[in-house]
Amino acid sequence: MRAIGQDGFGGPEVLKVVEVERPEPGPAEVLVRVHAAGVNPTDSWHRASGGLAGAVIRLGWDVSGVVEAVGLGVTTLAPGDEVFGLPRHPLPAGTYAEYVTSPARHLVRKPAGLTHVQAAALPLAALTAWQALVDTAAVRPGQRVLVHAAAGGVGHLAVQIAKARGAHVIGTARAAKHAFLRGLGADELVDYTEADFETAIEPVDVVLDAIGGDYGPRSLRTLRPGGILVALASPAETYLADRARPLGLRAAFMAVEADHAGMREIAALAEAGLLRPEIDTALPLERAAKAHELADGRRTTGKIVLTVAD
Repeated sequence: MRAIGQDGFGGPEVLKVVEVERPEPGPAEVLVRVHAAGVNPTDSWHRASGGLAGAVIRLGWDVSGVVEAVGLGVTTLAPGDEVFGLPRHPLPAGTYAEYVTSPARHLVRKPAGLTHVQAAALPLAALTAWQALVDTAAVRPGQRVLVHAAAGGVGHLAVQIAKARGAHVIGTARAAKHAFLRGLGADELVDYTEADFETAIEPVDVVLDAIGGDYGPRSLRTLRPGGILVALASPAETYLADRARPLGLRAAFMAVEADHAGMREIAALAEAGLLRPEIDTALPLERAAKAHELADGRRTTGKIVLTVAD
């Protein structure tokens, strides 16, 4: 089968099409014929440096496709099922390929209203937003939620999830993206190139920060007593917990993980029309290097997706 591989670390140019053996599903696994694979910042990080392990891996975690075969003991899925999910994360999955194996319970059935390209854009980014806002921050109706980089891959899904939870949602984004975000349900928007979000908004209950740097300390100053900041950008953000505690606040760095229950909630939101990914660019598998070039530029609205099968 065709897949995307690399011989070493570096820029997008290290990515190339390779021929590898098609995998076989083990016990409790399924083989998926990949129709589309999402591109995420963690893919670029692993391509450039090997991530925390410092090792070359087969890239890709987001997947949408059709079950081709099932391994021993699988009872929840069958050949022919259309599925999507986040296999094995944070371990390597290798979804930039024509076929991939996955634990059966890392996948759920694809909502009929989503194309494979749309479905492949959801798992990692939507699970990140869900686990941050719901599992970590426990967002409740009426709370005020600030989402930084609101038009980004995680951000635009976080806006929708927070709205579905009944929150008042504030987003930071360039003015050119405000109409898009209002269409997703954002209640207030701050153009970070023109205004200081610290002084432009009233206090909030929850901050979701996918930017890092000085955004963490600055965001603490926007929180009401008892509020929480959930940081996504870097493990270094763990220092924020020590800064938050004396102020009567909470802060946590969160890493996304494969999550069957969370994927079922995401599928339900999509089925109900409450969660839709914005596709910035869809490119064929062999143009993975171009997809990474676009992703590294960090100017996309929504998600980049690789298409594999028709």
